[in-house]
Amino acid sequence: MPIYEYRCPNGHLFELFQRMGDDPPDVCEVCGEGPLTKVLHPVPVFFKGSGFYSTDYGRGGKRRKETSETDGAKPDEGAKKVEEKKKPAEA
Repeated sequence: MPIYEYRCPNGHLFELFQRMGDDPPDVCEVCGEGPLTKVLHPVPVFFKGSGFYSTDYGRGGKRRKETSETDGAKPDEGAKKVEEKKKPAEA
């Protein structure tokens, strides 16, 4: 069962140990004022492991350029070959 923290309009803070399905309290336990608001706290997030650092990104683009340069073919030559194949043979 979780512990919830509530705040009344007068600024009193109190914690209440209750089930998740239970209804929230209507009035403050200290002064009896209402309505109450549930106090939410931020949850810490830890990024661990590979893939979360700036050095892990951007490697794919460099690798693609290196492989195309080592092939020895220029990108325009491949396009010309495709266009030549599409032209009908003249008789």
